[in-house]
Amino acid sequence: MPHEDTEVLIAGGAVVGLSAALFLARAGVRVTLVERKPSTLRHPRARVINPRTVEVYRSVGLEETIVAAQSLTSDLSTKTVIRARTLDDAELFSMPMRNEAPGLSEATPCDWCSIDQNRLEEIVADHAVKLGADVRYSTELASFDDDGDGVTATVRDADTGRERRIRARYLIAADGSRSSVRRRLGIGVTGPGVLQNIVSLVFKADLSGPLRGRDLGLGYFDQPEPGTRMMPLDGSRWVFVTPYDPAEQSADDFDDDWCVGVIRAAVGVPDLRVDNIEVQIERTGAKVLGYEVAAQLAERYRQGRVFLVGDAAHAMPPTGALGAATGVQDAHNLAWKLAAVLAGDAGPALLDTYEQERRAVAGHTIDYAMKTMRDRTSTADGDEKPVSYAAIILGYRYDSAAVLPEETGGPPALEPELLGAPGTRAPHYALVRDGEPLSTLDLFGAGTVLLTGPEGGGWHPAAARAGLDVRMIGGPELADPEGRWPQAYGVSASGAVLVRPDGFVAWRAPALPTEAKPDAGPDAGRDAKPHGRDARHDAEPDVEATLRSVVARILDRG
Repeated sequence: MPHEDTEVLIAGGAVVGLSAALFLARAGVRVTLVERKPSTLRHPRARVINPRTVEVYRSVGLEETIVAAQSLTSDLSTKTVIRARTLDDAELFSMPMRNEAPGLSEATPCDWCSIDQNRLEEIVADHAVKLGADVRYSTELASFDDDGDGVTATVRDADTGRERRIRARYLIAADGSRSSVRRRLGIGVTGPGVLQNIVSLVFKADLSGPLRGRDLGLGYFDQPEPGTRMMPLDGSRWVFVTPYDPAEQSADDFDDDWCVGVIRAAVGVPDLRVDNIEVQIERTGAKVLGYEVAAQLAERYRQGRVFLVGDAAHAMPPTGALGAATGVQDAHNLAWKLAAVLAGDAGPALLDTYEQERRAVAGHTIDYAMKTMRDRTSTADGDEKPVSYAAIILGYRYDSAAVLPEETGGPPALEPELLGAPGTRAPHYALVRDGEPLSTLDLFGAGTVLLTGPEGGGWHPAAARAGLDVRMIGGPELADPEGRWPQAYGVSASGAVLVRPDGFVAWRAPALPTEAKPDAGPDAGRDAKPHGRDARHDAEPDVEATLRSVVARILDRG
């Protein structure tokens, strides 16, 4: 059997698996991805990504490309979400589709992006391959064995049946809510489980009559079954989703006649002309996709050298555009840690922090998505105080060994509290570089960064010797027009904040230790030699010792 080696093998090539491949390849990791389908799906599935997910793609240089590829229905400001018996009937409720969550626009430089998931996957796959990722379609993971030193996997060509063996240091399972990898590992799930079995299709029809001039973004309908949904793709193409009972129906039942019937029932026009039901999977002719809507959380995210990401780790209802977003952020969190361990920059215990950080976030997000689903599909009023959407996507705090906290984590705040505390996403703050506006978020992504205030020059030589990228906010390189960066990050003008590659604060010091000499300029650390000592270094031993100790604890350097 042919044999090859890689550093990370990914099973599953939807948006989460492809994003993991992109993040790893960008970090210089040799990565191979296998996906049993012959290509990315044509079906759009998710229609929008939230600002935090756009931030993640911005950190790898993809924001402009993704925004430019938005769908024809990209203007969310005028669109509504409705519930009705049918599209032709009076509405039971209506709400704006764009989520104007309090505090969201101030907390991020990024906006919502209404890009269809199939287009997003094409962009991510293309960039991952350009960066060196080996992406293989029509290839399935047949088996794997974790021997403690690595993972030996057998992959099979779906067309020829030919098998080959891949030896990897680590395996990432991005193979969906019914993950075969998770089942083989014996990892259970908690939560309600399957909520609905769904079929989805894309059709073309003129719905201008029943729309009655409304700019519909998403409709929930009671016909032909409660939970039926429709979303526009463009002026005449629509995504249609409806529940079905797998005990009574199978894929063979979903022919064109059945499709036309359920579409007409949802629209409320018995003789509606349906012009086309589109093929969704290349080389198969499949027009209808079946999948489960579930709410579940894996009991653990790691076993040995195998990690679960995305729906393999957690599944949630699609309300709120949170499922794929949570998975992409899983991949972002795990990728920098794997890259650090593989490069020898971190110890293996750093990888344990992936589950410690991401599993709690997924639990809170599932609860939010479930409540949102109930709110949109029933008329009952809830009495609990709501957590804001901005808090769910931005307001959580990691509690793990990769953070040196000032206080322990907990459930999300009702509103985001991004004040530079360790474990939280570093605050967005507007700077100017070379006359151009810049967010502090644009300083993160390539490695661990130490930010200092305008009087924090004493940190710079020690940071350089400790191998850190160090930036002074309010110095010649990064202007601070408002002069509020210290307040925004919760430190004094001589303080420092250590930010991880994923943009989360790992540690902060309110001020420069009094023993250190603050007379070193902002560029002092740029030219410092990593080996050898000088008078300035001798004058500030505590600063360098502090930084080395902090980095060693965060990265498990022993």
